[in-house]
Amino acid sequence: MLVILGLFASFLSILYLKAPSIRKFFAGGVCTTSVQIPGKVVVITGANTGIGKETARELARRGARVYIACRDVLKGESAASDIRADTKNSQVLVRKLDLSDTKSIRAFAERFLAEEKKLHILINNAGVMMCPYSKTTDGFETHFGVNHLGHFLLTYLLLGRLKESAPSRVVNLSSVAHLGGKIRFHDLQGEKRYCRAFAYCHSKLANILFTRELAKRLQGMGVTAYVVHPGIVMSEIVRHSFLLCLLWRLFSPFFKSTRQGAQTSLHCALAEGLEPLSGKYFSDCKRTWVSPRARNKKTAERLWNVSCELLGIQWD
Repeated sequence: MLVILGLFASFLSILYLKAPSIRKFFAGGVCTTSVQIPGKVVVITGANTGIGKETARELARRGARVYIACRDVLKGESAASDIRADTKNSQVLVRKLDLSDTKSIRAFAERFLAEEKKLHILINNAGVMMCPYSKTTDGFETHFGVNHLGHFLLTYLLLGRLKESAPSRVVNLSSVAHLGGKIRFHDLQGEKRYCRAFAYCHSKLANILFTRELAKRLQGMGVTAYVVHPGIVMSEIVRHSFLLCLLWRLFSPFFKSTRQGAQTSLHCALAEGLEPLSGKYFSDCKRTWVSPRARNKKTAERLWNVSCELLGIQWD
């Protein structure tokens, strides 16, 4: 046992000595477009930390008016202050948004629509991962309710403004974890069987299916939609799992920084000529493969209809 521990310690010491070169190898794609977007209006959920914050920073640097939509307003204000100081863009605003509460989502949308006549980019970035079993304010399993239904409702409420501001874009964050996902229509709320890891995977598959169906329904309206795997990123999303927190620390040299993790979101938000790829899945700033379940048209349509029923909305 002591020999094994010694070997593991040696491996870790080598890993950390080589960390800069390892990180460079695993950094992935880079958003190369130099397009500037002064006057454009952007909403990013969960932009008070992690990938969302770095996405907001870069879009603010390019001149956008950026709304940080987050549950923790104090953290949001701290992030906005940092971004304003760094980018010299004063148009970085914070608004309360709790994706686990449909009343909060509606209140955010109502206030935003009263304030802004345009919306050019909506980035559904926020998410939860590996939560112990719990339900949202409205009785939805937390992963499904926050990661999918919350953003589904937010997009629905802001879609009119996106159409009025066309050409505009919706960028949804998913994950390679969708490969382990399945839409279990008989148990969407995890009441019969629950595994926190698979609950996350199911919600990430839902993100892809939602994007696919959204893009289909928006054809010819000037609004396009893309779904993104940001990579394995050093962020706070693993905070609900002690094991993942430990693994994240041990193997951090293999993971992307939050700035690197934001690159594919930025690519889908900014790159020119992406319109023909609306509805597609991107990783490392290029279109990539998705699982057969993520390409199932009937499942996408059914999930859309069930989501509307659960939220009490009509979205034709």
